[in-house]
Parts: sequence; C-alpha cells; structure tokens
Amino acid sequence: MSSTNLSGWLKSNKTDADEKMTQQETELIIRAQNGNITAFEELIYKYDKKVLALAMKYVKNEDDAKDIYQDVFIRVFRGLKKFRFNSEFSTWLYRIVVNVCLTHKTKSSRREFVSIHPADENESMIPGIEIEDNKNVPERTVTSREISEHINEALEILSPRQKMIFILRHYEGYKLKEIAEMLRCGEGTIKKYLFDAVRKMRTQLSDLYYA
Repeated sequence: MSSTNLSGWLKSNKTDADEKMTQQETELIIRAQNGNITAFEELIYKYDKKVLALAMKYVKNEDDAKDIYQDVFIRVFRGLKKFRFNSEFSTWLYRIVVNVCLTHKTKSSRREFVSIHPADENESMIPGIEIEDNKNVPERTVTSREISEHINEALEILSPRQKMIFILRHYEGYKLKEIAEMLRCGEGTIKKYLFDAVRKMRTQLSDLYYA
C-alpha cells in the first residue's frame, strides 16, 4: 500500500509558521494601541484568514469557526494595549486563538481523514503520521467513507489540548518551540502531548490497519 507523508501532503496548505514582525506591523500595533481603528482593521486583515482557517481545522464547523473568529478578535481588541513586544505579535495572537479554541463548546466534531503509522525516525519521540493512498488496491474492502468515520472517532478520543497541538504541529507546521510558547509550557510537554495523541489514535485504529 503506497502512502504520502502528511507533512509533505499539507505543505502547500499550511500557514507560514515563521512570521516575523516587520517595522510596518510594529507601527500598526502602536497606532492601534493608541486607538486608531483603521490600524486595528489592517492588523485584522493581515491575520483574519489564518485565524479562521485554524479554527476550521479544529472544529470542522463553519458556524463554530466564525464564533471562535469573532471571540478571538474581540479579545485582541480588548487586550492589545497589554501587548509589550516581548514576543512576536503572531505568537501572542495565536495564543489567544488556541485558548479560545480549547474553551469553545463545539457543535460538531468532524475531523479530517488521516492515518497513523509507526515512528518517523526524523522526529524524536513523535510517531510518523501519514495519509493513506488507497488507489490501485482493489483487495481493500474498507471504503474511504468507512475509514473516515474511524478516523473521526479516533480523533474524538483526544483531549482538546492534544487535538490543538496535533493541528498546530502537523497541519499548521509550527515548530515545537513555537507551540510551547503559545501554550506557555516546555517543549518536552508538547512532545509528550503529541506522542500520547498519536499513540491513542493508533490504538483506536488498530483493528482497521493492523488486523
């Protein structure tokens, strides 16, 4: 059975996890902190699609994602004056996104179709994650719809924090250090969450893939 590594498959879709504040953005933030609504709207315009995309990956429901989006930028508006340039603005913003997602009561728990396989030697402690390519495998009796249902069920056994870290690492492409900064914890903790998340999913999917 052929397969494609998830990180490569998602490369063209993931957001840029290495955003750095430019002088222009710094000036926008300062103006927005001083009450300039136009500057604040420009900041929103720069990040709104990425915030909405991350919310959609987490909740898989447009209404929930829009609720999260709205809550995030309300919090950004109210808390912007407290931003002291001690970190990248994007890190501060996504920390808010993560917190809102983790506390949001979702209306749907649908998830994307991914499969879990044994360890990837290129990433310490974190098992490899791959997407199945079922083309040219006529003997396979499990349909894509059935597999998707199993994957959805497997993802639902993860805690909200495990799901969020999984999405940030494997879908958004953030480095462990960046995720640790967003969640205000150590990189070792992030690795442990990822390891446990994938282990749980592999166990849940064992009958499907390893029978």
